[in-house]
Amino acid sequence: MILEQMKAEVESGQMLPLMEEFYTIQGEGSHTGRAAYFIRVGGCDVGCHWCDVKESWDAEKHPATEISLIADRAAAHCQIAVITGGEPLMYDMNPITQKLKAMGVRTHIETSGAYELSGEWDWICLSPKKTKLPTASVYAAADELKIIVYNKHDIQFAEEQASKVGSNCVLFLQVEWSKKEEMTPLIVDYVMKNPKWRISIQTHKYLNIP
Repeated sequence: MILEQMKAEVESGQMLPLMEEFYTIQGEGSHTGRAAYFIRVGGCDVGCHWCDVKESWDAEKHPATEISLIADRAAAHCQIAVITGGEPLMYDMNPITQKLKAMGVRTHIETSGAYELSGEWDWICLSPKKTKLPTASVYAAADELKIIVYNKHDIQFAEEQASKVGSNCVLFLQVEWSKKEEMTPLIVDYVMKNPKWRISIQTHKYLNIP
């Protein structure tokens, strides 16, 4: 009975499978350098072969946690909460974002966009993956498009994805960490020739912080 109740509360968004949460500095994208409380939700079926948090994929490995506890801890640290995964849009994000915003916390999400948009967001970072493309609702709402560049074909994918977001969406190319020596020169050259794009650098890895 308890397990069934917990499952129902996860499905309704009152609980979330919490992999980890931590207070750090946002390392990449438009909000690089800002203090932020990261909430990593377990569960993902997108399956990127280069994913650096594959331990997040299986939601059942992570404890279902009441969103009020998560929101309280975020609000105690700073005014920006970044919900990431895994793939957070597998769950109803309305309850947790409503709680965070009621506490005066800005709500940011990092998502592949593979599921329909839910939640009240101050910033939506869309990072599409070829294995499971974003839904129309996420394309339309994205504030930031971040394409991970693993090989040269990802540049073409980036342009395809850029054609689907709004005109005010900020466009970023970010090298996949294991390919940084090989692909960074390509990205630099491409952005210089196509200045609508910006380069996103994973500064947290250079700073040796989470």
